[in-house]
Amino acid sequence: MQERYDPVAIEQAAQSDWEAQQAHVADESAPGEKFYCLSMFPYPSGRLHMGHVRNYTIGDVLSRFMRMQGRNVLQPMGWDAFGLPAENAAMANGVPPARWTRDNIAYMKGQLKSLGLSIDWSRELATCDPEYYRWNQWLFLRMLEKGIAYRRTGVVNWDPVDQTVLANEQVIDGRGWRTGALVEKREIPMYYLRITAYADALRDALDTLQGWPERVRAMQANWIGRSEGVDIDFPWADDTVALLGKSGALRVFTTRADTLFGVTYVAVAAEHPLALAAAAGNAALAEFVDECRRGSTMEADLATQEKKGMATGLHVCHPLSGEQVPVYVANYVLMGYGEGAVMAVPAHDERDFEFAAKYSLPLRTVIASPSGAYDQVQAPWIDAFGEHGTTVNSGQFNGLDSVAAVDAIAAALAAKGLGDKRVQFRLRDWGISRQRYWGCPIPIIHCASCGDVPVPDEQLPVRLPEDLVPDGSGNPLARSEAFLACKCPRCGADARRETDTMDTFVDSSWYFLRFACADQARRWSMVAPTTGCRWITTSVVSSTLFCICCMRASGRV
Repeated sequence: MQERYDPVAIEQAAQSDWEAQQAHVADESAPGEKFYCLSMFPYPSGRLHMGHVRNYTIGDVLSRFMRMQGRNVLQPMGWDAFGLPAENAAMANGVPPARWTRDNIAYMKGQLKSLGLSIDWSRELATCDPEYYRWNQWLFLRMLEKGIAYRRTGVVNWDPVDQTVLANEQVIDGRGWRTGALVEKREIPMYYLRITAYADALRDALDTLQGWPERVRAMQANWIGRSEGVDIDFPWADDTVALLGKSGALRVFTTRADTLFGVTYVAVAAEHPLALAAAAGNAALAEFVDECRRGSTMEADLATQEKKGMATGLHVCHPLSGEQVPVYVANYVLMGYGEGAVMAVPAHDERDFEFAAKYSLPLRTVIASPSGAYDQVQAPWIDAFGEHGTTVNSGQFNGLDSVAAVDAIAAALAAKGLGDKRVQFRLRDWGISRQRYWGCPIPIIHCASCGDVPVPDEQLPVRLPEDLVPDGSGNPLARSEAFLACKCPRCGADARRETDTMDTFVDSSWYFLRFACADQARRWSMVAPTTGCRWITTSVVSSTLFCICCMRASGRV
């Protein structure tokens, strides 16, 4: 035994021996219960830091413990390799993001290997490899066929310097996190995944989670945000009809239809058609609309910011009383939430009260507190705000408790064709389009005759050119004729490729499956497990068993 531990000599010798014996290569046919130890794969930023070391050491200790228990262990590693940081680094260094990324991967892989982690490097993947993102594109096309993926225009945070969409978290005090430029709200065509179709299932599944902290489950439930309410149509008044040249109605969603008779104004988002129509002939309003469009789109920010607004000069009609109600543009209303409009009840909503107090708008109390006390003159919202109670000042609906009033008012609205009950979620469909170069190309071809045409499976992957160098003036794919020019798969005419790329969270949504069948070139399908399954894995978190067999997967086994 050596008297002095020489880490360089001893560890290199041990690691060389492990590599020669392929000690950490997972073998599907080896004996022992199979165990999949999966750590989140890293972004190849260039150098490991102590956070990486801590994270992967914990996983390695677990893997080694399971091997000592006789388990057949898979512990893989890969790279979350697409994304804006690589583009920014490429611009700073004047090199293609592909070269910067792959150089970083090589360096960080060497660092991870020097730690002696028991990783099966034979299953290594990088999300920027065509062999990987081919399946991103295949998955997208299957979801497109099912109506889960779709294209529509949406309001986004737009950085005019980086020429790209920013997530809410990347907007700080109204400015882009990287450039510091004032962020604009723009309406552009984007691709979405219809995750709202699974809102109920997601919410119900929270009750089945075992061992999760209650605060985490509560956060998830609030994120999904199920609300039962009523869609209400406020018909346009004569002045609005005259401006727009047609009849119509302003639709709002509310969970408090019992307060309908307390409406003293309605507020719309800056991007709402009524706001834009009114601003077209009003320079001051147009300037305010632009100011609102540069604001935050995060609910937390809206809750704390100063409430600002401006009258449009337009009116809508109360659906039951017929009273004319003024329309305001307000900075606390978002186009991306609900219908982009709210019915304002200052006597029973704190933010509406703050807005009404600032602009000297009337208050009308329509819900008495459980004690029956309310004060029409002295800040009535203090007793009634946020509480259910008994309806007052509500015509034929007086004297009803809030629950009964919601049902009665909803029925009255439905009879007039001006409202219906509906369940709404705070959860929104996932916008996966990014106006960036370094990402997985969205497999759509735009044809003047056929419209938006999916790329056929046999033409996958749509390869991202790796020799482009972004310069900050927008997506270089839009200027690459070699990438853009193609033939329509349906009619054969000249066509153009989609230049948007996928959000990197698409890359990282399914890598746990790919690690388990990294050498397979076939698609997967949902099937029952068979004797020849390539890997059976157990999730440490949820204890759910699943079976991956030549890119096939089943549920609980």
